[in-house]
Amino acid sequence: MIKFFHTADIHLGVENYGKINSITGVHSRLQDFKNSFQQCIDLAIKEKIDFFLFCGDAYKTAFPTPTHQKILMNLFFQLKQANIPIVSIIGNHDHPLSFGKVNSLDILSEIPTDGFYVFSKPDILNLETKNGPIQIIGIPWPTRNNIITDKKFHLKDNIQITNFLSQAVSNIIKNLASKLDPRIPSILAGHLTVGTGIFSGSEKCAIFGNDPVFFNSQLSINNFDYVALGHLHRHQNLNSNSYPPVVYSGSIERIDFGERKEAKGFCKVEIDVKKKTRCLFEFVKLNIRPMIQVEVFLEKNKNQTEQILEEMKKIDIKDSILKIIYHIPEDTKDKVDLQQIQRACLPAMHLVSVNPIRKPEIKERRTTLKIDMNIDSLLEKYLDGKNISEAKKKKLIEKTSLILKDLDSEDT
Repeated sequence: MIKFFHTADIHLGVENYGKINSITGVHSRLQDFKNSFQQCIDLAIKEKIDFFLFCGDAYKTAFPTPTHQKILMNLFFQLKQANIPIVSIIGNHDHPLSFGKVNSLDILSEIPTDGFYVFSKPDILNLETKNGPIQIIGIPWPTRNNIITDKKFHLKDNIQITNFLSQAVSNIIKNLASKLDPRIPSILAGHLTVGTGIFSGSEKCAIFGNDPVFFNSQLSINNFDYVALGHLHRHQNLNSNSYPPVVYSGSIERIDFGERKEAKGFCKVEIDVKKKTRCLFEFVKLNIRPMIQVEVFLEKNKNQTEQILEEMKKIDIKDSILKIIYHIPEDTKDKVDLQQIQRACLPAMHLVSVNPIRKPEIKERRTTLKIDMNIDSLLEKYLDGKNISEAKKKKLIEKTSLILKDLDSEDT
């Protein structure tokens, strides 16, 4: 059996919520991300895995701070000291997208020691593990900055360039797969967008316009025993009814409240070299900080603050990242005591916000009136917008006509 861990999307540097620790100077969310990844490392060392596969997006940006770099290097060197090779794929957050600049993980390939492998371009790695050889095809994030310098793409629009990238990468995968030795286990590892994948949270607004998108069939080639992917933050197997598994490990921590209900973790994969359908994997959940959204629909004629506090008592908010939303009934003033709510939130690590929600008022549609209309037509249009009965409308128009006649008589 060849055993490895598949993880991705560490995103060191994401600090949406939380605060700076006054003693250490480290942001609380940076510590959370470090602790989550440390759980992966500790279990990898404990289980003596054959190699560690990281499928991209180590940092929030391609320009990490020295603090972020030190954290990642310390964690990776723990694997190195345990003689566990690290295979990394360049993700979109790792790539500077500028000509001549190296990506944020290139430093790993420059370390003068064995055990660090970085896929900066598509290639095949023949890795010798303590339990036998394995073939890894690595596909980093496909960037467009190299091809748009070619004159033949100068008049192409974004969609044409994106479609070209998708087809080009698909052809590269097929070509590399044809070179694999069928007697040796093989996996495809990439940082890619699959069209049938489910996005979550902050990802939803960003993807399909510019990302090269792949079909599941372009990746789940019979030559592979496992397809390991990074980029989408939700763990999912896109080929659950067939072989090989096409798996997003998901991110190791929640990025925003759009991911608050998602479990976070990594994949433990085992490949039996003697079986035809030889890959088994399981999703290992990590113990991470909860994100809790308390939503209360307030009732009329009851103390609003007490209603929110009662709802909060039903939930363990200790050490959580907390958001409170309350819906105010129609024709009711907001009487929530925010100071009292904030005091009740003190056990939480961070209170994001306390947000009141009101139903939007239905605006009365104005009747279209024209200057050349006579008084009867103007009045009829006006009364139509008031939703009154025809009998009452007719009576009002008649009364108005009588008043106008009386006014005309007085003027005469």
